[in-house]
Amino acid sequence: MTLTIFLALCVFSLVSSVTPGPNNVMLFASGVNFGFTRTIPHMLGISIGFGVMLAAVGAGIGALVTQVPSMLLAIKVIGGIYMLWLAWKIANSGPVEQADGTAKPMTFMQAALFQWVNPKAWMMGTFAMATYTTIGNYWVNVALICLAFTIINLPCVAVWAGFGQALREILKDPLWLRIFNITMALALVVSLWPMLAV
Repeated sequence: MTLTIFLALCVFSLVSSVTPGPNNVMLFASGVNFGFTRTIPHMLGISIGFGVMLAAVGAGIGALVTQVPSMLLAIKVIGGIYMLWLAWKIANSGPVEQADGTAKPMTFMQAALFQWVNPKAWMMGTFAMATYTTIGNYWVNVALICLAFTIINLPCVAVWAGFGQALREILKDPLWLRIFNITMALALVVSLWPMLAV
């Protein structure tokens, strides 16, 4: 991979990681409801989980999934149901200072596994592997893509959790928090559109 191609990969990684999607909507809501520090495992799960998924795509799973319609449909159905469940959980989140403490942010493993049913993650991963790998030094290219995405993705997703943390004080009012949580839940449902459109 030439330096020019690597820099183009880094730009693609930055833009695709920082733009809205299911991960960033959930991190924004988690930052509001749980704060930045409690959202760190969720952020790490996204970045590392996506890196692992990218490696699997590079190893051929991406091609298999796109060639076997039933596998692609299963990912869409499972991902869609899971995202609707997450939207429901976000919409029904309690006050910022939850009295009973039963609400918990997404764990590292939950966030890492979510990448496997996240339609935006599959689109990003498949596009990156198809665009930035070459036949020569293929596995070096795959490793560079995984490394670049993992490193660049973490600060990008942290921005969304940070935005949420910044809004915590404003959203201590239960009415505003309820409006925010319902808006974030609807945004997560809307993010399903690309998956349903194809």
